[in-house]
Formats: sequence, structure tokens, C-alpha cells
Amino acid sequence: MAHIKKICIVATVPVALRAFMLEHVNKLAETHSVTLMANGTEADVAGMLGENVRFLPLPIERQVSLLSDVKSLIKLYQIFSKEKFDCVLSIMPKSGLLSMLAGFFARTPVRVHIFTGQVWFTKQGIARIGLKNLDRLLSFCATSLLADSPSQRAFLVSERVVSPSKISVLGQGSISGVDIARFKPSAQLRQEIRETLGIPESDVVFLFMARLTHVKGVPELGQAFRAVAADLPDAHLLVVGPDEDGLDGRLAELMLPFGNRYHRIGYTQVPESYMAAADVFCIPSYREGFSLATIQAAGVGLPAIASRIYGLTDAVKEGVTGIFHRAGAVDELSAAILKLYSDEPMRNQMSKAAELRAHKDFSQAFIVQEMHLYITSLLSKVG
Repeated sequence: MAHIKKICIVATVPVALRAFMLEHVNKLAETHSVTLMANGTEADVAGMLGENVRFLPLPIERQVSLLSDVKSLIKLYQIFSKEKFDCVLSIMPKSGLLSMLAGFFARTPVRVHIFTGQVWFTKQGIARIGLKNLDRLLSFCATSLLADSPSQRAFLVSERVVSPSKISVLGQGSISGVDIARFKPSAQLRQEIRETLGIPESDVVFLFMARLTHVKGVPELGQAFRAVAADLPDAHLLVVGPDEDGLDGRLAELMLPFGNRYHRIGYTQVPESYMAAADVFCIPSYREGFSLATIQAAGVGLPAIASRIYGLTDAVKEGVTGIFHRAGAVDELSAAILKLYSDEPMRNQMSKAAELRAHKDFSQAFIVQEMHLYITSLLSKVG
């Protein structure tokens, strides 16, 4: 039997481990020893721990804090030096930079970071230059890199952040793929959620599901829906997710004339239920990695209205599984809402195409197998 390798997976917050790495951890733990690290407790990752999986708490702040970040870097270096991991795999910008630096200094043989979108993409001036150079430093310290979409890989290469030979994509994109047993159309869930929210079966529901932030284009979606809602008597806007930028008040104000057609749900652990209740998925972001939620919604049969940015151009096939608009272009967003509301044959055709593509090209089983082969290949070169 091959020597069991020691793998450490690092994220800034435990929710990222649960959301993106659960299936990868289960697969890797079949043949390797896996250590999880994040700012949290064992309880935060309870469902991920097992015979070959353990958790180590990591004091790391999500926001920039120089003194705290230096302490986190030293702590990581000490742990990596003591544990002598064969591989360090990181996700999220902060944990990625600190893990790759610590792994470099601790001489961890395999150091892999997964890029899921660039913070500096929407920045300008000194902030953009500084943050981009931090990604360059991360890339230099890593031995291998993954991007969660082909367009993000192309962007990073074109911006000279990474070398083309150093960065790969699993399959056609995404980190963990779509659980096709979970994200599929469900007439029962559709009926249950619609009855709970008081939405007639024949009405058309536009769903936004993500953190409520300015960078996700939430205010623009509210403005776009308000602009056409009077002409679309059977259209509803369903917004699901935690409010991180204090946008609830603004949204409620925008939707005031259409109150009975605006529905607000906070964080949910059953996204598939609300997707099943909807007809169209809206993702008007200014910055996005490969949007897993968009592909999950596609698996449930939802065509998308998406901004034309890298990451989303991989998650949505233009004219086939959805409609694009320029990021921030409220008029184009309104036009897309109007189009998919009024053209039912197009909506149904895109629904079928979205479901087929999600289940065929982005199934979780395929992506998890690709990740396992990728990491195993890198580890095979370690003595």
C-alpha cells in the first residue's frame, strides 16, 4: 500500500470548508490523512470530521489587520514546520496568501491555492496594484494553482499574475461541482415554498440567492425589477441570503409599490427549495469567481440573467442557458427580466438546456474525481 500522505486544507472561515470542500475532504480522506484549518471550532466542521480528518483552529481575520495577519502567518509556519505536511491546499484570498507564504518557508513540498475570484478586479489605483501584487506573491509561493473557471484562468494569465504552466482548471470549471441528486427540479418543493410565500403557481419568480452586497449588484437588481414590475403583473422577486452591506432597507423601499410580489428570506441551508420555487436565476455581480449557485440553479432548471464578467461567462452559455447584461447596466437588466417573463417558450427551452448542461458537465462526482486525480498526481512526485 502506498505511503499515506498528510494534507492540510486551509480556509479563513469554516463555512468555506463546508460549502466547497466537504466532498473533496471525504474523497481524499479515503487514502490520505487530512487536517482542516480555519478560524472556528470543531463544532463548525463537525460533519466533516472522521477517522482520517481532524481540525486545528487558526486565528485568522477575514479583513486586513497587519499585526493579526503576521501572527497568523507565524502560527501557520510553526504548525507546518511541526506537522511536516506533504500538501497544503488553500481557498479564499487571505488564507491563501498566508498558507502559501508559510508553506514556502516551511518547505511544504506541494502548495496549491484555488483562485475563486479577485478582490482587486473592481478596484482602481494603488489598491488594485497592491492587491494584485499580493496575488503575484501568493502565486510565486505556490507550487501549483487552480482557477475555478477557464475565463478566470485566462484573466489571471493575461494580467501576468500567474504563469500559464502553473495554473489548471478542473473539468470545465467550479470547485466542487453540482450535487445532481440534490439540485434538480422538484414539483413538491416548488408547491410547498410557493404556498408558504403566497405565490400562485402560474406566476414567474425571479430569484437572487447570495450574500446581499453592493458587489453582487443587489441595488441594481432592485432598480431593474422596479422599473418593469408595473408592466409585469405576475412577476415576483425572491431575494435569499444574509444582508452583509445593510441593503435590506433600500431593497424594501424600492419594492414598496410591489410589496406583495417581493419576498425576502435570510440565510438558508436548503437553497434547492427556493431554487425549485423559482423560474429565473439573477446574478448581476460586478465580481464573481465561477458561480456555483448559478450552476446549482441551472441543475434545478433555472435559466440565468447574469452580468458579462469572467466566471459567469463560464457558468452561463449565452442564448442557450441564459441572457447576459453589462455589469451595472440597469436598463439591460430590466430588458432581460422583461424578455424572460414574456417569452415563455424561450424560458422553457433555456430551462431544459440549463438542467442538461449542469448535470452533464458539472456533476459533483466528476469534479471531485478530477480533484482527487490532480492532488494524487502532485503527491506522487513527493518522496
